[in-house]
Formats: sequence, structure tokens, C-alpha cells
Amino acid sequence: MRFSHLSTAADPGPRLAAVIGDGALFLDEVMDRPPRDLQELIERGESGLAEVRAVVAEAEAAGRELPPVHELRHASAILRPPHVIAIGANYAAHASELKLRSEKAATVFNLWPNSLAGHGGTTTWPADLSTQVDYEAELGVVIGRPARNVPVQDALDYVWGYTVVNDITARDLQFSEAQWSRCKSFDGFTPTGPVVVTADEIPDPQDLWLTTNVDGAILQDASTADMVRSVPELIEFLSRSATIPPGTLISTGSPGGAGYSRTPPVFLRDRSTVTVSIGGIGYLTTYCRVT
Repeated sequence: MRFSHLSTAADPGPRLAAVIGDGALFLDEVMDRPPRDLQELIERGESGLAEVRAVVAEAEAAGRELPPVHELRHASAILRPPHVIAIGANYAAHASELKLRSEKAATVFNLWPNSLAGHGGTTTWPADLSTQVDYEAELGVVIGRPARNVPVQDALDYVWGYTVVNDITARDLQFSEAQWSRCKSFDGFTPTGPVVVTADEIPDPQDLWLTTNVDGAILQDASTADMVRSVPELIEFLSRSATIPPGTLISTGSPGGAGYSRTPPVFLRDRSTVTVSIGGIGYLTTYCRVT
């Protein structure tokens, strides 16, 4: 199944919807006790998801007319996550182009919740704060149940779903500070979506293709098979030191092709359009404005 947080002009929402083909089924229209967002649905566990599946099946069988998704506005596909955990230098090509070392242990940092944004939105930043804003296509992994000391062979059983992430980064700040959270956590710097796809639709997260299109040019084009540490290995690593709560978003790193490393560099500029896509999930578009 596929879920989005969507709104209409009449009801700014956002409201949780199941995406069925090109249409959106708002759960608050067909359920007596609808989850208010994806986080609540995840916290309801398997029974909660089963209830939603049944409601969706009934709507499909009845031929319910659904509003087209393209006429609706997207909020972040992830709302109220307990944590947003990002992994750095998880593709060898990206680590090399940024002159970063792929350490024996994963590089881990947090993204601030204000950075979450939706598909089709506009991200704005001041030119006097950064002139080197970059894009990064990443696979987002959403945890479905408390994960603690999870062995790698069981790790995918803890995944609720997957989404597309654009880990937008102010490179000039990144390389002038000792931490990476601030340079990646401007308002709107972590677009996610357009949907979260449940794990049963993605049998192998290491068999997905990522691309980034900036102003009509393909600048990233790679497979998740190129990760230094796979999704199961990341879950095992993170869960050894702390419990990963349900709803946590893990952004798993970006492949090579970043704008910072190009000659000449390619940075996002005023009125740039960047689209990150992952096969089996969808495409995530962000419009840029510099003030």
C-alpha cells in the first residue's frame, strides 16, 4: 500500500490518505476511528494496517470515486517521526567525491523535524547564509516496531515502509562546522514522499534505482546495491546502542554525483527544480527559491 499526507484547497489538512492508482482515499472519510497521520497508523501495529487494508478493499470493490492526487497538495510523507536519522558516506563514490572517509563504523547524525517538507513544495533559503546548496537522493526507511539488538538477518522484519528523501545540504556550512545537522536542517531541507510504500511492495531494498534530475539534467543515477552498508546492516548497527522507536525515518545515504564535486560545481539556485526518484516508490519534486 501507499500512503500520503494530502490536503485540498477547501481543507488545508494535511490528512492521511491511501493512494490507489492516481486517486486518494482519505481515511477520515471511510473509517470510524481513523489514524490522524502515518505515525499513529504505524503505532497501531499490524492490526491497524489490516483494518486500513480492509477499508481500502471495500472502497475499491464499491468503485468509489477518488479525487486525483495531482489536484491535491502534499505535506511531508513522514509527520511526527520520533527521530530522523541520517547516514553519511554510505556510498563509496559519494564519500570519495566529497573527500570523506568511509569509516569502519557508520557516520550518523540527526535531521531536525522542521526540515521535513512535501512533494511539490518550495524550499527557500537566504543567500547570505549559504551559496552552495546541494541535492542528495536517498532511500528513506521507516521503522515499524521497536528495534533493539536486531540481528542483520531479521532486520527487514522491522521495516514498515520506504520513501524517497532529498537530503538538501548547505555545503559551505557542512565543511566549516564540526557537525552536519545544521547544514542539512534548514526549513524544508528534507523533502520526503510523495508516498510511503509499505515494505511488502519492496522485496529487496538493495535492488532499487535512484536518480536526481536538476533543471532537466540527470546528475545522480545509481543503485542502492552500491551502499557501503545495506539497510539490514544499518538497522543492526543503530539498534545495538539504542532502541529505534516505531515511525523513525532512516535516510540511508546518497550515491555519487553531488553538485559540490562537479567541475564546475552545480548548486541549487533561485528557481531551480530538483526531482529525486526511486524505482518502485515514485518521484519527489522540490522547487527552490533564494532570498
